[in-house]
Amino acid sequence: MTELREHFGEIDIYLFDQLLRDRVPPGLRILDAGFGSGRNLVYLLRQKYEVFGVDKDPRSVDHVRRLAATLAPHLPPDNFRAEAIESMSFPDAIADFVISSAVLHFARNDNQFQDMLRGTWRVLRPGGLLFCRLASSIGMEHEVLPVAGRRFLLPDGSERYLVDEALLTRATNDLGGRMVDPLKTTVVQNERCMTTWVVQKNG
Repeated sequence: MTELREHFGEIDIYLFDQLLRDRVPPGLRILDAGFGSGRNLVYLLRQKYEVFGVDKDPRSVDHVRRLAATLAPHLPPDNFRAEAIESMSFPDAIADFVISSAVLHFARNDNQFQDMLRGTWRVLRPGGLLFCRLASSIGMEHEVLPVAGRRFLLPDGSERYLVDEALLTRATNDLGGRMVDPLKTTVVQNERCMTTWVVQKNG
């Protein structure tokens, strides 16, 4: 167990599923939009993927730069930047696979959600995949309390911007993408819901 954790880190199990299904083959350019502690990057750095990413917290960026210096010293520190997702300075279509794990539900309102989503989509090349995990109301529609717009108070005490199936279906079409998996939602014992949304960019 210790060896597995050392090799894969605290990787999101649903991202691990994408690896097992050979959707992230070696040699891809990976961008993590909002990497936090870098828990989803450990394996990718070890396997010498070309990895990029942003996080708005400079402390997280410093941590991930140190992690990359240890596991993938060939990567320049500037691959990891302290930036907002909606205004990333990376070029368009830089990545083959983009990770957005537990990030978009921190949007304050519809406008910021759309800005964050389009900023994330912009850096994905045509034919590439967006792997997104975010809070939703799917399966708990009657357990969340409205705050303002799509922001809700969850039973676990947190406040999140919540999506639903209709919004994600509409967003897929508006972006010019197609879902490569059906939406999959995990209900965490009536506390919160997390939905996995995997979209391929047309082109």
